[in-house]
Amino acid sequence: MNNSRAFLVLLGVLTLFSIIVMKLVNIQLIRGDELKYFAERQQMKIEKIQAERGLIYDRNNVLLVYNRNDATFYLDLSKTNRQTKEELAKIFSKLTHKTQQFFLTKMKGENKTITLAQHVLLTDAKSLMKLKLPGYYYRKGISRDYYYNNFASHILGYVNTQYKGVNGVENYFDNELAGINGQRLVVRDATGKIITVKEDRTKNVITGNNIYLTINKSYQKILEEELNNGLKKYQGKYAIGIIMDPNNGEILALANSSGYDPNNYWKYNDAERKNRAVTDTYEPGSTFKSITIATLLDQNLVNENDIVFTENGRYKFSNTYVTDTHKRGWLTVTEVIKYSSNIGIAKLVQKIDNEIYYKYLRGFGFGNYTSVSLPGEVKGRLKKPDQWSKISKEFMSFGYEIAVTPIQLISAYSALVNGGKLFKPQIIKKITDASGNIVINSNPNLVRTVISKKTSERIRNILATVIDGGTGIKAKIKFINAGGKTGTSQRLINGTYSKSKYNSSFVGFFPVDNPQIICLVLVNSPKVGKYGGQVAAPIFKNISERIIKNNFNKFLEKKEFFIPINNTKTVYVKKVLQTKGNLKYLDLDFTGDISKARMNVMPNLINRTLSEAISILTKLGLNFKVRGAGKIVKQSITPGTKLRAGLMCNIKAKEISLKGVTIY
Repeated sequence: MNNSRAFLVLLGVLTLFSIIVMKLVNIQLIRGDELKYFAERQQMKIEKIQAERGLIYDRNNVLLVYNRNDATFYLDLSKTNRQTKEELAKIFSKLTHKTQQFFLTKMKGENKTITLAQHVLLTDAKSLMKLKLPGYYYRKGISRDYYYNNFASHILGYVNTQYKGVNGVENYFDNELAGINGQRLVVRDATGKIITVKEDRTKNVITGNNIYLTINKSYQKILEEELNNGLKKYQGKYAIGIIMDPNNGEILALANSSGYDPNNYWKYNDAERKNRAVTDTYEPGSTFKSITIATLLDQNLVNENDIVFTENGRYKFSNTYVTDTHKRGWLTVTEVIKYSSNIGIAKLVQKIDNEIYYKYLRGFGFGNYTSVSLPGEVKGRLKKPDQWSKISKEFMSFGYEIAVTPIQLISAYSALVNGGKLFKPQIIKKITDASGNIVINSNPNLVRTVISKKTSERIRNILATVIDGGTGIKAKIKFINAGGKTGTSQRLINGTYSKSKYNSSFVGFFPVDNPQIICLVLVNSPKVGKYGGQVAAPIFKNISERIIKNNFNKFLEKKEFFIPINNTKTVYVKKVLQTKGNLKYLDLDFTGDISKARMNVMPNLINRTLSEAISILTKLGLNFKVRGAGKIVKQSITPGTKLRAGLMCNIKAKEISLKGVTIY
């Protein structure tokens, strides 16, 4: 019996030994290479090194978007314990301002890895990175920072969790900005800790290129603030604004109210992140009349003084009535635009052949992409002449039966006022590599010449009358002559024109004789006021006056402008501004009380500002000539002299440098 038991034990030992030998043979000889590969793969791993995206600046080298180094913290629940969970819950509760219970609930389970906190700045993460706890680890990374939050968000766009550009220039120029990722081969121990990095297997990153936008940060800030102020005042649904340099197509500012914060893009819906300036179309209404008149002028079919009868505000076109807001009779071509007569423009457009009219509209860029370097652009709607009804041309003449984008319309208006040249709108000034070497240097891109230089000059003068006593009088700005056109169109909702919802718009420019700035304002569905002249024109005025106030020196070249003396009187000043020497700004603030001046005696003007002197001389009824700028240092009529009609006073002002400019 004992021998049998010993035999069984020996047999079991031999069997176990045989199994072990077979396993060793399988591991060492048969599967040795395969298992060695898997072991090395667990210890050695190729890791991606994220390339930093290029930076984004405005046209004046103001940094708008940059990168920051951060860390994301994880916990492997399969390798941790209860004590660690409680400790980490306490630590990250303080960091994130979430409750400890939030983290403890998140830590339930055993076979998963959870994220404790993402994109923590390295300056805030130093103590967290020093923690040595089971299952707890971190990874360094890079995140995008939009320094001014909502500022220029529809231009900039944002990057998603995969560090890919979405919307704006982040998306359109993603390949330029992204750079090229690197990689490294790391060796880890059984706990996952890095032992060494194989330098010979490391591929360095290439940082993305930097982008310099055409936008001016100051203009952008003004545009955004005034759009939001106007939207609040007129209670619209949303507002769109674009400021451009009409002479080269550069976009100086572009905004959709009220923007969104790219740092927290997930908190906003698609409609809030949409750049309506390029993605949405609308029927432009009366702003389109300028395009029609320019076409007729360029074809020599009308001139400014031709007259047309506007039927006292109501006229029947092929069984459809066209109406005007104000009842008027005979109007000149200029007055048709000045007072925005639908009937007048509908009658005048009949002078032009359908095909020629269509050719001009296509020439101005309607029904086609502007090719602006922003994603999502649509081309609008422009029907071909063979698709027109009997009244299509008449209705198109004042902005119906045609759909445009804001970027199309302001580009077309730029051609109207800049001498007839249609430019591709530009949002990029230049692109450089990380070392500052220029990769792309953007130049004005002339698409075509649409109208003659002479026609452009004529249309500028016509549009000046719109602000000077016409429908755009509320767009009148101080010191510099401006021109523009109001627009009001009923919104097409579910195939029917609304009786209560309108698109109120204004496109304006200044100075009239040499336009440097052009600005489009569009307010959707205002509840207070509905006409472009009541809603959009005042917003244009506020934008323009702030731009002029902040950049007065730029507009001194004009030399001719109007100085307001009080609420009822304005003085025309010609060639009194000098930009020689150290004069940088002109102080136009009037602080003197001219009501106390004796009307028959010459007052002392010495040390008064130029505007004060002009105010006093005007009130006294004296003729005057001015030399220089700044404060008065000499006057030809001695103080105390008894005045008489026809006297001429020569005054000399000393050129000085002032710290600021006051317009109001």
